[in-house]
Amino acid sequence: MNEIIVNYIAFLLQTITIVAAILIVLGKIISLKRSSKLGDSDIEIKKLNTKRQESIEKTAKEILSKKEYKKLIKSNKEQQKKDKNKRKHKLFILDFKGDIRASAAEQLREEISAILAIASKNDQVLLQLESPGGCVHDYGFAASQLTRIRNCDIKLTVAVDKMAASGGYLMACVANNIIASPFAVIGSIGVLLQVPNFHKFLQDKKINFEQLTSGNDKRNLTLFTENTKEDREKAQEQIDQIHRLFIDFVKKYRPNIEADKVATGKTWHAIDAIGLNLVDQITTSDDFIITAMKTNDVYMITKHKKKKKLAQKITENAQMLLSI
Repeated sequence: MNEIIVNYIAFLLQTITIVAAILIVLGKIISLKRSSKLGDSDIEIKKLNTKRQESIEKTAKEILSKKEYKKLIKSNKEQQKKDKNKRKHKLFILDFKGDIRASAAEQLREEISAILAIASKNDQVLLQLESPGGCVHDYGFAASQLTRIRNCDIKLTVAVDKMAASGGYLMACVANNIIASPFAVIGSIGVLLQVPNFHKFLQDKKINFEQLTSGNDKRNLTLFTENTKEDREKAQEQIDQIHRLFIDFVKKYRPNIEADKVATGKTWHAIDAIGLNLVDQITTSDDFIITAMKTNDVYMITKHKKKKKLAQKITENAQMLLSI
């Protein structure tokens, strides 16, 4: 009976593997066909000067008397003519809401590529950033996308209305200018490593877990084997190294910070962070944009991803199954 059950499980696993492999191949074919078209997403461009004027006029029409409304429209038209002559440059606005994997980084990458293809050195970019941080390599990649703007001598401003902590601040520090609302959370220049360990649980259940490696530093802390003092020391050495890289990166773009004070993993509200040179100005992204509209044509650039088809979702789930 046990032999029958074992054979059935083996057959089931083989079947799942074959089906998953077929789905992966189909998914690759689908993705190749999609990539041969215009891409997986479309760029949307909104001119905010126009949108703001339309919003003002709509609000005024509902609230003001006809006489007051006509007076406002006339005044606005005159002002628009004056402002039009002043607006010789462009401000491009990007939006980044970060999760633990900085999954919006790929979208940011394409948006920046689109801007750099048409922007001049007198134009500016504003990134509206909100992130509590996450994986080191993911946020490192996102920050490197922002360095592309700096490398093209285009002024970059990062606006933090709510939070830019840890990996979020790694991105923010690249900017020429960091603005933040008074109670935005700033900082957390530190590194965290958390690894659950199931060794005692497996030991209680009399389950052995074998792990072979080549190279002394291939693995440090593990999930299933007993972690030694040496393992912990190696892991600590690794996160200390990442911390040093983090500090060096921040100091490259914010040379006036005092690392001993700000690189402890602590966070501050922006109203205090400004005294530590972590931010440059206390204001909101709204105020910054409204002021910029007087001298710039302001554009919101958004890369919208198309919804994934069912075959793609199944393929991704199959890939996850094989990786377990």
